[in-house]
Amino acid sequence: MKHKHMTKSFPIVCVGGSAGGLDAYIRLLKCMPADLGVAIVIVNHITLFPTQLHEVLPRFTSMPVELITENLVIEPNHVFIIPSNRDLHVDGEVFQLKPISKPRGWPDVITVFLKSLTAYWDGKLIAVIVSGYDGDGAAALRGIKEVGGITIAQKLDTASQPDMPESAIDTGCIDFVLSPEDITKEIVRIAQREEDTPASAH
Repeated sequence: MKHKHMTKSFPIVCVGGSAGGLDAYIRLLKCMPADLGVAIVIVNHITLFPTQLHEVLPRFTSMPVELITENLVIEPNHVFIIPSNRDLHVDGEVFQLKPISKPRGWPDVITVFLKSLTAYWDGKLIAVIVSGYDGDGAAALRGIKEVGGITIAQKLDTASQPDMPESAIDTGCIDFVLSPEDITKEIVRIAQREEDTPASAH
C-alpha cells in the first residue's frame, strides 16, 4: 500500500547496472531530452570503489548530474547517482542513504531501491536493468508491475555483461527488451503519455 502523503508525482526512472553499465548509461543519456519531466536515478552497484559517474556523465547530458547525499530533494530533469557502498531509499520527496544491507557477496542495491520506490513514491515508476553481473534488481520487478510501473531490460546483444538483464528477463516481469537508444525512446513515450493523463488517474 502506497503512502498518500506524497507531494511529488512525476515519473522516476531507475537505471540499474554494474559491469558494462557505463556504456549503457552514456547511450541512454545522449538521446534523453533534458526537459522530459522525469528524474533519472542511476543505481550502479559498486561497493569497493567510489563512483565517478557524477564526474563522467555530465559530458553526455545537459541535465544536472548529482551524487546523492542524505535528504537530497528528488527533482525532475535531473540525473541522480547512488554513492558506492550505500543502500538508497526514498522518503517523501527526498533520498535517504543507509548502510549497505548486504555487505558480502553480490550487492542488491537496485532491488532495495526499487522496493522502496514501490512503497513510497506515487509517481509513475520505470525500472530499467542494463549491463552487469549477477541479478540485482530482478527480485523487485514483480512489485514494480503490481503498482502499475513499467519494466525494461537491455537487449542482451547490446550489453557487454548480459547477466543482469538476462536475470530480469527470466523473471517474466519485463515489458520491453530494447537497446539503450530504444530504451530512451520508450521512456520518452511513457513520460509524454503521463503528461496527458490527469494526476487523479494514477
